[in-house]
Amino acid sequence: MTDVEGPAIASLIQPDRVHRTIYTDAAIFEAEMARIFERTWIYIGHESQIPAAGGYYATTIGRRPVVMVRQRDGAIVVLHNRCAHKGALLVPRGAGNVKAFRCAYHGWCYHLDGQIMTIPRESGYAASGFGKHRREANMPPVARYGVYRGFVFASLAAEGPALEDWLVGVGGSIDNMIDRSPEGALEIVAPPLRYRMRVNWKFHVENLNDLLHPMVAHQSATEAGRRTASRHVEPGEKAPMAIEILAPFSNSYDFFEEMGLHAFPYGHSYSGGRTSIHAAYSDIPGYHEALERTYGEARTQEILSTNRHNTVVYPSLTLKGAIQTIRVVKPIAVDCTEIESWTFRLKGAPDELLRRSVLYNNLINSSAGLVQPDDHEAYLRLQHGLLSEGLDWVSMHRHLGEEQQDGDGGRSATGSSDMVFRNQYREWQRLMTEEAA
Repeated sequence: MTDVEGPAIASLIQPDRVHRTIYTDAAIFEAEMARIFERTWIYIGHESQIPAAGGYYATTIGRRPVVMVRQRDGAIVVLHNRCAHKGALLVPRGAGNVKAFRCAYHGWCYHLDGQIMTIPRESGYAASGFGKHRREANMPPVARYGVYRGFVFASLAAEGPALEDWLVGVGGSIDNMIDRSPEGALEIVAPPLRYRMRVNWKFHVENLNDLLHPMVAHQSATEAGRRTASRHVEPGEKAPMAIEILAPFSNSYDFFEEMGLHAFPYGHSYSGGRTSIHAAYSDIPGYHEALERTYGEARTQEILSTNRHNTVVYPSLTLKGAIQTIRVVKPIAVDCTEIESWTFRLKGAPDELLRRSVLYNNLINSSAGLVQPDDHEAYLRLQHGLLSEGLDWVSMHRHLGEEQQDGDGGRSATGSSDMVFRNQYREWQRLMTEEAA
């Protein structure tokens, strides 16, 4: 087991490489849960999952069970999901609606804000001084929670940057996804595609803005799509939507190089900006017109010309604004990660746009699709390969020192740079050592 304190853990991250044990050591994983996932801002869910009073969505921050719940005045709070009596979960994972929280074990009841409502046979506590008047009888709120344009985040740490400050550089990705709605609003349309991979969580987070892998890892899937189109689509005929989605994954190195990368404080990043693999999709009839009625021609063009490929809101949320999908990272063990892939509907947009987003999510992000299994195979090879003691370090040398200063305190680089990985691991190092300092 690796020493996870002070200088020892800091030494695993160097400016141009990281030690292989950060992906394979169980002690490091345990420290990550306490120092990263249970201390920084973590995405909880979207307000559309709890549209009415009493609506709740139960999930985790790291491995701590929490529940976001809509209050009767419309506000959203995030509470620790446990009974103050014996500690039982009050609601199981997922969504639902309640008038009050009632423990299934001994019947303790709580108001929607977590305040204790009733304790069965409360008189039995008379001699102890315990009862409804004690703060310890309530469901406590998490230390901090906030809502950014409908996206709910929470932190178990009482101190840290304000949510909007923490989203520096990538809040714009959320803005752009919402602004693509003619009504300026999103809603989640169904439960997520959810699957587990026997790999470390950091492989997925790194891979999202790794622009050197698509033309290699996804070559077989995209070439099969292109060959199918060449046999069945006549010259000048519009290709099926599935082919439009698949084909850009095997674009040239030059295409992804020119797409570029952007990195920001707190480990965040995005790829693309003015172009991405989504930029050449066919127009959806009626969509531009709906946007122009809301925003006017110039603003509509500005919204649609923003094409960020993937945005990483470190450490747990990744999103694609142009295709209205997000993926949420849930670490389970050092070699086990759960991924949730959600699809949003743009309110006021044609249904055909939603169908494209759903198709994308099933075709690309599903464990039963054509693209995600390629990534999963690569992650598995990484997980097993890094058990080798032949080489201790993982290279992150590409275009070292060549990035340019950007706005919002960020930096930009060519698409094949390792800048975003180095940026993530500077934040990893900061969070993993700050507590011990």
